[in-house]
Amino acid sequence: MDINWSELPFGYFKTDYNVRCYYRNDKWGELEVSSSEHIDIHMAATGLHYGQEAFEGLKGYRGVDGKVRLFRWEENAKRMQLSAQGIMMAEVPKELFEKALRTVAKLNNKYIPPYGTGSTLYFRPLLFGSGAEVGVKPAKEYMFMVFVTPVGPYFKEGFKPVSIEVVRDFDRAAPLGTGHIKVGGNYAASMRAGHRAHANGFSSVLFLDAKEKKYIDEAGPANFFGIKDNTYITPKSKSILHSITNMSLEQIARDLGLTVERRPVPFEELETFEEAGACGTAAIISPIGKIYDRINDVTIEYGKEAGPISTKLYETLRGIQEGRVEDKHGWTTVLEGI
Repeated sequence: MDINWSELPFGYFKTDYNVRCYYRNDKWGELEVSSSEHIDIHMAATGLHYGQEAFEGLKGYRGVDGKVRLFRWEENAKRMQLSAQGIMMAEVPKELFEKALRTVAKLNNKYIPPYGTGSTLYFRPLLFGSGAEVGVKPAKEYMFMVFVTPVGPYFKEGFKPVSIEVVRDFDRAAPLGTGHIKVGGNYAASMRAGHRAHANGFSSVLFLDAKEKKYIDEAGPANFFGIKDNTYITPKSKSILHSITNMSLEQIARDLGLTVERRPVPFEELETFEEAGACGTAAIISPIGKIYDRINDVTIEYGKEAGPISTKLYETLRGIQEGRVEDKHGWTTVLEGI
């Protein structure tokens, strides 16, 4: 197998196996291994018609010691359960979630990128309504699966500042809707704004709150944070996805002696930040170099290089994930025998 690990994009790369499990007759069945990339699904499945679908994203890191680590997978399991509750799907037990991760990692061991290449093994747990319903109601049958693919950085720039565009004429999610859970509809709603931003030369978008357009919401598919006065500031909103990466960065910021604030962030505050960034599983941290408000034709600049605090946060978190920095909080799980 000849893979140029350092040149991998953040995209789908075929691996050998995935794992699947069905919820039928009010209980979960046994985990099954499949070599097929396809799913046999009923044409009336609620996942196709009524949006009963949720997913997760997490990574496996080949560490400096050769060991493979998962980062805070328990939080992904909790969040998938929260997503299932939000759109009335059967919840995946933590034990089944963990078994699926371990099994698929072991079966696809040869696709875990080596340490130092900048690439990782991306895990995509998926849960959807597979049962047939014509009326608008929850399915009685659900499918849970996990596939993996080796990936490079989410943004082609890597850990380099990106430019993003403020969105005022599209909403990603309503305050009392599904913005706080990881369901496909949120991402579908963000595509038009993201496509336009890419066409205009921007890497991503910055959504404002759907109700008043006064406060910072999501940064495309990621959470936003700003740094000023030795303080890590990130928005608090009912429509923002609870980011495991952001939660981890908040703790690391405290460990580094920063004050942490999770609160509503007015749009006007953007120009007061010394550093800004987007954070999530895919990119960890993507420093923001500039933010362009197309409606008011205003550009806020943060510099052409990542700021010192963002850099320290990134290096610390990546170091924990790769076994180079002490895991003080017990966040990583070593996959034995891989």
